[in-house]
Amino acid sequence: MMVTAVKYKKTGMDWMPEVPEHWDVKRLGGLFEERKETVSENDYIPLSVTMKGIVLQLDSAAKTMHVDNRKKVCIGDFAINSRSDRRGSGGVSTLEGSVSIVNTVLKPSAYYLPEYTHFLLTNKLFQDEYYAKGKGIVADMWSTRFSEMKTILLPVPPKDEQDEIVQYIKAQEDKINLFIQKKQRFIELLKEQRQSVIDLAITQGTNRATKFIDSSEKWIGKIPQNWQLRKLKFCVSLNSNEIDETEIDEDVFKLALENIDKWTGKFIDTGNPLFEGKGVPFKAGDVLFNKLRPYLAKAFIAKSSGFCVGELLVLTPNAEYFTSEFLFQRLMTSEFVDVVNSSTYGAKMPRASWNFIGNLKIPIPPIEEQKQIVSHIKTETATIDTAIVKAEREIELIREYKEAMIAEAVMGKRKL
Repeated sequence: MMVTAVKYKKTGMDWMPEVPEHWDVKRLGGLFEERKETVSENDYIPLSVTMKGIVLQLDSAAKTMHVDNRKKVCIGDFAINSRSDRRGSGGVSTLEGSVSIVNTVLKPSAYYLPEYTHFLLTNKLFQDEYYAKGKGIVADMWSTRFSEMKTILLPVPPKDEQDEIVQYIKAQEDKINLFIQKKQRFIELLKEQRQSVIDLAITQGTNRATKFIDSSEKWIGKIPQNWQLRKLKFCVSLNSNEIDETEIDEDVFKLALENIDKWTGKFIDTGNPLFEGKGVPFKAGDVLFNKLRPYLAKAFIAKSSGFCVGELLVLTPNAEYFTSEFLFQRLMTSEFVDVVNSSTYGAKMPRASWNFIGNLKIPIPPIEEQKQIVSHIKTETATIDTAIVKAEREIELIREYKEAMIAEAVMGKRKL
């Protein structure tokens, strides 16, 4: 058992300055042996090395024609992705199979318990040291081979202490994961509340004294009597002028699906997204709507000109019928997303067609009322948005704490 008053010794390593005095410190190459055996995925089930550990090969994983050139993984092996742009991908495998050759596979070590191995080699401090040993031309794309990896010094606690550390981490993880689950559920409820505010305002307006009439459209139901009903294609212009990616300047603002937050339309910065094939130009004031997997509910109001992927419909609202902000909110109502999603074709990549979307009749309030509705939505959702941001920040902080807790525990820096 670990004692309360622990004496430490210096290691001479920046990433691991000191460890408990009674622990050993050895080079990784003296603790682990690399598994080099190459196999075929026809004989060994393909696996993916992810940030959540070793799992059955993901559908999104890049496939290769070289099915016979994969690394064998046995139960208890530790696998880590050698590429720095996959930082954090690794874990002890509970499955037997094969992984891509970009991964390094280590056989179980007689010096370590499997679960301690997992926490030791996946914690941020080790990961930083591991990728710092890598080589390559581009900083975020270099690789760390076993020949470089094996020089890293690792702490070697007695196995009874390893077990104590593992049990401590797992107990803390259970508490942290429960906290995160509760916060995530709270955020879901807030988002449902937010969406209800938007749906009610966009479909019924803000004047509770107004009279309603039947729209004759099953998916719409009743609408305020002073609103008109018109097919979307007669209220917007669709820009379908595709430009080859090679003709798009690198410095131009580019927008891909991963850059759009679902339901809110907020921009998510992922760097400069790569386009496959062609891009569609847009300008400030245009409203973009995702036709691929429309259930994801992704739309975006352009604040400047740029290019987007072809899966986004670029709509320029006719000022006689729509403001950009109201059109955006209209496209993000639950009923609109649901009816568009019901029209999709294709099993793996369900898409909606402009022919269907453009022919949908849309309730249109007078322009001044549209402005009032949008203002009402902003006011009513401001407090909800603040609560969501606060809860998301709390999750971010507890995850940072978890990361630090694991690193300190495996290095013997935590009182257990």
